[in-house]
Amino acid sequence: MTISIGDKLPELTLKECDSGGMNDVTTSDIFAGKKVVLFAVPGAFTGTCTNTHVPGYLQHRDAILAKGVDDIVVLAVNDGFIMSAWADATGGEGKIRYLSDWDAAFSKAIGMDVDLSVATLGVRSDRYSMIVEDGIVTRINSGDKPGEAVIAGAETILEQL
Repeated sequence: MTISIGDKLPELTLKECDSGGMNDVTTSDIFAGKKVVLFAVPGAFTGTCTNTHVPGYLQHRDAILAKGVDDIVVLAVNDGFIMSAWADATGGEGKIRYLSDWDAAFSKAIGMDVDLSVATLGVRSDRYSMIVEDGIVTRINSGDKPGEAVIAGAETILEQL
C-alpha cells in the first residue's frame, strides 16, 4: 500500500555519512517534532536526479526553509558512502541531508519502491516529494515521467508550503 496524506511514516533506520563515519538515523530522529521536506530519487549520480532534481532543491533551499521548514532531506537506495560523495559532488553537503535507504526498507514500507532491473538498477525508490510534519505526511507528490522531476520538484513543494 502506498503512503497517503495523513499517514504516519514507519519507524525505520536509514544511514547518513559524515566526517565521523557512517551513522544510523531513525525516522523519529529526522521527523519528530519537525516540519521536513523529503524528496526521493531513483539513484545518486543518475542523470535527472543529479542534473535536475537535486539542483532544484538547492536553488530553492532558502525559500523553502523560510516557509517554516526545519530540514530538507533527499533519499535514495544507495549506500551511505555514495550518498556522501553525491552530496559533495552536487554542492549540497551541509545544505540538505543526503540519506541512504541502503536496503530499500523505507521505500518498500511506504509503497514507493520500484523495480528498475530492466535498467540494471535493481529495486530503487520511485521519484517523489513530500511534506512531513511531526512524522505525518501532509503532502505527497509523485507521477513524474522518466527523465522528469517536475511533480516531485522543489517548485511544486514551494507552492504547497
